[in-house]
Amino acid sequence: MWTVGSRALFRRELLRFLRRPKNTFMPPAITNVLYFAVFGVILGGRIDEIAGFEYILFILPGLIVLGTISNAFENASFSIFHGRWNEYIHETLTSPLSYAEMIAAYVGASAVRGLIVGLIIAAVGRLFVPISVANAAFLVATMVVIAALFAGLGIVGGLLARDFDDLTVMNQFVLRPLVFFGAVFYSLTILPTTWQYVSLLNPMVYMVDGVRYGLLGYSDFLELAPAAYAEIVPLASLAVLATLTALVVALDVYLFKIGFGLSD
Repeated sequence: MWTVGSRALFRRELLRFLRRPKNTFMPPAITNVLYFAVFGVILGGRIDEIAGFEYILFILPGLIVLGTISNAFENASFSIFHGRWNEYIHETLTSPLSYAEMIAAYVGASAVRGLIVGLIIAAVGRLFVPISVANAAFLVATMVVIAALFAGLGIVGGLLARDFDDLTVMNQFVLRPLVFFGAVFYSLTILPTTWQYVSLLNPMVYMVDGVRYGLLGYSDFLELAPAAYAEIVPLASLAVLATLTALVVALDVYLFKIGFGLSD
């Protein structure tokens, strides 16, 4: 159960981006209108259906993942780095909060931002194509896990960054390329066998596939896995992601405890 202090920190982190909706929510909305217009409408009209879905519908889960994890990571990394840069994070560190409570507040608020952006992207997608959720519980669980995972990674990024350019590099030149090569715009089943195995080294593949399974009821892994294991593949992927999230959050707590990057 959260204490008054952890709730206050969580609320402060929420208000930090909720008070500036034009800066927080307008850019991803406009960007995804362009994605859907170019990739979905213009190119999608020239591309055959993938796995029985319109191309614009098939790419929707990947774009939701991209927006969710980018914003969760960005919010956490910027908040931690900005606190270090302006030295007000010391007020948080000297408060009567445990390190776990601090991390919970930072991760929770950043995950909320990621999830809100994910909903905005889904709403934008619905303007272009009808959407029905195939596995609601699985979709919600996957979205929460990946938002929390990248919020946790964002804290690590905020502690490692030496200037604001480092934050941009992490988000634009590490996360986004991994997502674009994470089967957002294509199905793994169309790749040669060798590249299918190479793609499995990209963790984004599992996230995009999980959200696609929750939203559309389709999974590349179900198509590629032996029939005997098909039913447990989505749950196994979710379990691995949840475990990874727990490990990253535990790492965040440890880094705060030892003061890594928090003081010169």
